[in-house]
Parts: sequence; C-alpha cells; structure tokens
Amino acid sequence: MTLTDKIKAACAAPRTLTIKRIVASVAIALVADGLQIPFQAVPLAPEIIDVIAMACTTWLLGFHLLLLPTFAVEFIPVIDMLPTWTGCVLAVIALRKRNNPPPTTPPLIDTSQ
Repeated sequence: MTLTDKIKAACAAPRTLTIKRIVASVAIALVADGLQIPFQAVPLAPEIIDVIAMACTTWLLGFHLLLLPTFAVEFIPVIDMLPTWTGCVLAVIALRKRNNPPPTTPPLIDTSQ
C-alpha cells in the first residue's frame, strides 16, 4: 500500500463523531478563522493556515464535500475574513449527526411473569 493510498483511506471515510473529535475540529476552525485577520499582511500566511485547517478537519471529521468550497472561498481576498471554517465545521458536524443518529436501544420487556 502506497503513501497516497494510506492517506486516501485515512481521510475518505466519514469518521465516528466523538466529543473529542468535535471539540478539536471546532477549536481548529476557530483558531484558523481567528488567525486569518492578524496574518493578512504576511504573504501566503492565510493560505498556509487554510491548508492546515483543511488537512486537520479532514483528518478529524473525514472528507465532506462542504470542505472544498470553504477551502476555495478562503482564497478570495475579502471573504476570507469571514468565519467560514467555523461555519463549515459546524455544518459538517450537524449533517453527520443528522445522517447517523445515535442507535436507539429497544425497550426492555419484563418476561419474568
């Protein structure tokens, strides 16, 4: 198995949403959005922040199509100051939770009688 196959396998499948993954991905998104404004004057810094945010959120949440437009929108000069990573990560989490509801346990039936 080549390195690219390992990367595809690690990122392509949706990850199981745990509290740790949710908190970490939201924290990464908030930090990425927060660092966009002060580093606007540094050449290529916002783009590097975006690449790191994309890689980290994909690793934590698995690949989702909403991550691609968010990554592309970050290269537009004025729009990149909006909290797009935070909104995208919250949307991906909400969609994953809606598509994969927690398993319900069947009601317990007392058969001792």
